[in-house]
Amino acid sequence: MKKNIIVLMLLCLCAVNAYCRMPVDVKSDVISWMIPNGKLLFNLKTGTVDYVYENGVNLKNTIAYVDLLSSGLRTSSSLAVHKISQQMISNSWGSGRRLIFTHSDGDGLSLRQIFEVYQGKQHLQVGLEVSKKGQILETRNISPLCTMSSSGGKSIFSWAKPMLVDLPFDNDNWGKLLPQIWPGDGQVLDGVSHELTMIYDANTYRGLVVGSLEHDFWKTGIRYLTAKNKGELDNFIVFGGAARPDNPSLPANFGGNDGTHDVMPHGTMLAKELRSPLIFIESSNDFRVSNINFGKAEVQMNGSLQWKGNAPMYWNSFSVEGVLGHEGVMMPKGVYQTIDFIKGMDQWNKEGRPVISIDSYDQGIYSTEVLKKIGDYARSAGQEIGFYCSPFSLWTWSNNIENALLPGTKVPLREVILRDDKNHPIPFKDGEWGAYPMDPTHPATRMSMINQIEKAHAIGAKFIKIDFLTAGSLEAVKWYDPKVRSGMQAYNYGMKLFKHLADSIMGNDVFISMAISPMFPHQYAHTRFVSTDVHSHLRDGQPGFAHYGSTAASMITASHMGWVQGTLWPYTNMDNLVMRKFQKHPDLNENEVKTRLISLITMGSILGDGSDYRDQLSSERAKKYLNSSAVTNFFAAPKAFMPLKLSVGECMDQQLSFYLKDKDLLVSAFNFDEEKPFEAVFERKTIGLDSGNFEIIDFFTGTRIGKIDEKEQSFSLYVNVRDALLCKLQKVK
Repeated sequence: MKKNIIVLMLLCLCAVNAYCRMPVDVKSDVISWMIPNGKLLFNLKTGTVDYVYENGVNLKNTIAYVDLLSSGLRTSSSLAVHKISQQMISNSWGSGRRLIFTHSDGDGLSLRQIFEVYQGKQHLQVGLEVSKKGQILETRNISPLCTMSSSGGKSIFSWAKPMLVDLPFDNDNWGKLLPQIWPGDGQVLDGVSHELTMIYDANTYRGLVVGSLEHDFWKTGIRYLTAKNKGELDNFIVFGGAARPDNPSLPANFGGNDGTHDVMPHGTMLAKELRSPLIFIESSNDFRVSNINFGKAEVQMNGSLQWKGNAPMYWNSFSVEGVLGHEGVMMPKGVYQTIDFIKGMDQWNKEGRPVISIDSYDQGIYSTEVLKKIGDYARSAGQEIGFYCSPFSLWTWSNNIENALLPGTKVPLREVILRDDKNHPIPFKDGEWGAYPMDPTHPATRMSMINQIEKAHAIGAKFIKIDFLTAGSLEAVKWYDPKVRSGMQAYNYGMKLFKHLADSIMGNDVFISMAISPMFPHQYAHTRFVSTDVHSHLRDGQPGFAHYGSTAASMITASHMGWVQGTLWPYTNMDNLVMRKFQKHPDLNENEVKTRLISLITMGSILGDGSDYRDQLSSERAKKYLNSSAVTNFFAAPKAFMPLKLSVGECMDQQLSFYLKDKDLLVSAFNFDEEKPFEAVFERKTIGLDSGNFEIIDFFTGTRIGKIDEKEQSFSLYVNVRDALLCKLQKVK
């Protein structure tokens, strides 16, 4: 009788939807469900799911789990009864199909795996819901998708050169995105990517993109452990609850400081129905396109900010003045001279109103009155003024926390700072002079935001840089708002509040740029730094320079992140370049300046410069590179190039290539290697180059540096060591 019911259920499922296929052998207890580019195999006997894709991806014996505080780990495969139901759905995503794989046991616990596909979409959405007879449940660790060798799971990627991309939680500490080659010599990759991962074949671009679409409660981690065999993962676990402390004993990008910087465990979800983060899964023949699809799905789920008119082009004081401005390098007088210089840059001014952004300043030097005068002077010169603020962190002396008031309020600082389970203040930037995280839900934090935004409004700012945002996402023992139970929930609350206050006080025509911050939620700003501050030297480790913040280091991350431009944000932000030197660093040679500028163009960044134009060499280079119609025309509406040769590993010897098919067909290539020249090969078909003869034109000088015969199906750019090229392909008429 039970077998007949199962057969009848399978027949009904197949009749409802053509994508659901009857298994050839009903005795196998396996249901095959077609999804874009592959199929799911549901095993009614074991409670496992196989993801089988046409491009060589096979996630075998996947399970879901919840780790309940009351009773421990419960997996879908460990429960006794497994049932499937399917329904047609129509919602904000469009029309589609939902399949629910329910796992239950005699104690009333129910784990429901939700799978959804939509017409016109190439991805699959996966989530997990957990309930138990109306009881209140609690967890800080839940997974809708998990393969573990201990439970018979394995993830297989049948490619010649598989790569695994690990993203840090935020862009702080000069941590890099890690594009890792799969070891085949018995070594393993063992780590956690945050919110998103890409696994792809470097030879063909076939790949799998997995990421979280929800960022209102969970910090989502993607745990991976490679197997002995190349192209296999023993563990692949997508889970809500990733709170990872920094570990100074480990390398920076391998657990040292690439995590969430938490000292407390992830907060717990407490509800009658526990929900995992909603997961995006797309496996295709081009992971670069899947990345773009992920970005579009994020926007459809969470929204995004758009920008009317040309992209802002700005000057920023930080590269000259340094933190706080107390050394008096620029002081207010130098800013006026900067405004006068930019006024004479006719091409820069032609594309909009340049922004003068005063960064991380001493309140005693750059008071509201002083900034207002600078703003008035800038506006009289056809420019705007920018503003810097830090909504969730406060820099102070560590021995002053218990006695001080939160600036601009009468509230003791000790009441606002997030604390651990021993009632100690949680440091965000530790030290005698350190940064401490403020509770985003506390009324005093709201008042602090209002004070900062009102100052921005008083000086007439049209550009705001918000910094050290990660502080607001840290886990704590509690928050002022008792409904808030996790760091991400508090952070989302705070970002939504900041944007609401900014719109209410200043209007919604102010450009917002996120600096140090988590990547998600994205929808409260117009752009975000791709990496931490970039100092513009070519490679990390150059004598006399910082061992971080180079152009090469920023491009290691950036080559995999161009898809965020035009999806999550209208533009990226590669940080401002400099024409001669960053603060007290040695001088840059002109090639380093040109390479930095090419990196901004390639990544679709807004244009920012931080040079001291009082210096003759800086002013000469600025006139050459920034007061160019080709440059300013591009930065009026920057677009990210498509990567062809992407970064591998974290070493500085990167050789990268990109193309952009827009009004003009542009190609760029970078050679950060100090010994080997780079032949960047571009296939005519791949980059969409029309038939006919073409000239290769240097983007900056307009000079012809090569040609492409109509019979040639590919062409090459030869890039010298420590160099980069940016060229336009112009058809010969």
